[in-house]
Amino acid sequence: MEEMETLEEFSFKVETEVSPAYYNDLLLFIYQKYIVPYYRNFANVRRWILDGRETLAFTIIGTHGSWYVDVEITAGNPIEVKMRPSDPYVPRRILNKIKEDLIITIQMFEDELRGRTLYFAWVPSRDIAGEKIFTRRRKILSQIFTGNMLLLFVIFIMFSYMVFILAGPQYAPIILVLSNLILVLFADKIIMRMGDWSITKDSPYVYILQYHIPPEDFDFIKQNYPRERLLQIKKDIYDRTLALGKPIDTQTVQEVFYEHGINIKLENLLVKNINVYEIVKRVSKQFNINMPKIRIANIIVPNAAATGPSPRFSLVLITTGLLIQLDEEEIFAVVGHEISHVKSRDPLALFLITSAEYLFRVYVLWPFILIFGFLYILFALTLVYFVAKFFEARADLESALILGKPGALANALRKIGYRRIWMERASNRVGSWLNMDPHPPLSFRIERLESLSESEPWRIKHPFLQSIKDCVNGLLRELGI
Repeated sequence: MEEMETLEEFSFKVETEVSPAYYNDLLLFIYQKYIVPYYRNFANVRRWILDGRETLAFTIIGTHGSWYVDVEITAGNPIEVKMRPSDPYVPRRILNKIKEDLIITIQMFEDELRGRTLYFAWVPSRDIAGEKIFTRRRKILSQIFTGNMLLLFVIFIMFSYMVFILAGPQYAPIILVLSNLILVLFADKIIMRMGDWSITKDSPYVYILQYHIPPEDFDFIKQNYPRERLLQIKKDIYDRTLALGKPIDTQTVQEVFYEHGINIKLENLLVKNINVYEIVKRVSKQFNINMPKIRIANIIVPNAAATGPSPRFSLVLITTGLLIQLDEEEIFAVVGHEISHVKSRDPLALFLITSAEYLFRVYVLWPFILIFGFLYILFALTLVYFVAKFFEARADLESALILGKPGALANALRKIGYRRIWMERASNRVGSWLNMDPHPPLSFRIERLESLSESEPWRIKHPFLQSIKDCVNGLLRELGI
């Protein structure tokens, strides 16, 4: 997503996974979900088609008519949005709010469309992995080894009591700390097993096919094409294209589907490829670290993680869902966030913090645990998670400053976390600061990224200290202090 601004116009573009057949439906969805419920705030709603491209236009009116913004949304890929404020001094936060509303609405439409979309992903290899769902085991593993592995540390705290009873007070603390350290040191090898494909210099691309199933065909395909049959279609496409060193072309895709009894509509089909190796290589070079190992997890949920005890033994895990939802600039920024964790050795830092808390609890507070145990554990976990937010905020800041793409990271966060943004708007953000989540409130992260200016890299000398200050001030503001 790219962004431009003048005194008269504020415009941006949104890369979308919506195929051309659904551009009209997308604009209708924006009208129904964004304009109709708040019709009193809108005027001059209209649509037109110019050179084959559909445009939805409307005017947003401010409180008491103190300002207005003319908006034009032109469907395509990318979707083009132009905003013309009535006054060049309309606050930037208002334009950002409109931008965020539109991105959220587009994501809502894409999310609805995903429910009847067929996804195939390939990395040229012998293993043609199918779509995976999050089984309970995969959910637990994903939560343990993402988000700086903080859930692992929480499990460690809970499990410690059992080991303490079995091994006794003399040996239990040492056993627990050492076992946790081993998990941290070998986290890259554990995460490696979560992925489906390795990305290497010789196999740098991920190829993705999306077919938006027309409503009239959805029930038929759902009833007559079980997973095994879809995997055969996927294999046949691979055998006729990538296996022969050819790109995936729409004609071959159409022929394979037709041979399996499905007459697809080309306007519902999207095919793209992403050079993941090159993206990670560029990020690593700018962070001045060794190239990490790369694994792709063929899961529709958008996510990315990086782990390892040091940059030399690091690994980046990326889901195909992330590659589908984000454009390459946004993927670049997200990988920068994850690489920042590895370069700063955040997993080891969090291990030291949680181990210190545990040893303090065992050797100093143990006589009082039976009386204040629950209250102390609640306080300790809240504090540890709040400290973890410093690391996440620092990773955002370093990605923005080192890669120079704060807007891309902000847009990626909007796309991935639009539901959370919606929830944060409707609730008190104090809870988002003090909950059991290592990430600061998403709205805070986005606002902070978009507040960065070109002079920011020269002003911020210590990103971690700046992040601590920003997080503390963010919490205090929500508390009204």
